[in-house]
Amino acid sequence: MYNNNYRKYGPSAYEEEFDVLQGLNSYVSKVYGWMFAGLLITAIVAYLVSTSEIIVVSIISNPLLYFGLFIVELILVGALSSRVEKLSYGTAIALFIGYAVVNGLTLSIIFLAYTGETLVSAFLVTSLSFGAMSLYGYLTKTDLFKFRNILFMGLIGIIITSVINVFLSNSTLDWITSIVGLFVFLGLTAYDMQKLKAYYVNTGGDLELRQKVAITGALSLYLDFINLFLIILRFSSRRRN
Repeated sequence: MYNNNYRKYGPSAYEEEFDVLQGLNSYVSKVYGWMFAGLLITAIVAYLVSTSEIIVVSIISNPLLYFGLFIVELILVGALSSRVEKLSYGTAIALFIGYAVVNGLTLSIIFLAYTGETLVSAFLVTSLSFGAMSLYGYLTKTDLFKFRNILFMGLIGIIITSVINVFLSNSTLDWITSIVGLFVFLGLTAYDMQKLKAYYVNTGGDLELRQKVAITGALSLYLDFINLFLIILRFSSRRRN
């Protein structure tokens, strides 16, 4: 079968297909490289901040500061996601790193709320789940874009419910939200992975745009990973006294 196809399409067709696949794999590797860099920056910042009681107390006890950091995160994500074509590559990198740093500040509290063993276990479970769904999104022939509206409706529902539960403090509602959130972010991981492939094709031969889109792709996967990690932590009952 291989030889028949080879004679039918000729060596140039196979070379072209190989070049596309090689380019795609290189692109995906860069995306994951930036994602892991962002996670590492966030983890380092979160840990260092957690060792400073003054900074942690300032963040926890000052609602304006905490929500201010949250607003900064939204601005950074919005700027990077909506204006990527107009940004320079260096600016896109700076925004991504800036977001990773700010997110590290807001996540520093988890080092005080959970034991090291719990954090490591949650990270391993998240890594395996994230890796499996990423691989599925990369290899599947199913068009995951048809699930886009369902996933984003679920995401909006999670955000609204979480905000409401801040005032209700209902453990049952929190548990249901976490379960739904787990499936939503697992689905988003596969969807975002498949979306990366579409991004690669749509950039054509524009290498600079492809580099910048790799940063936005890394941000999407970074957010999926972080949210999966936080949800898995919620399922843990072992907290630091």
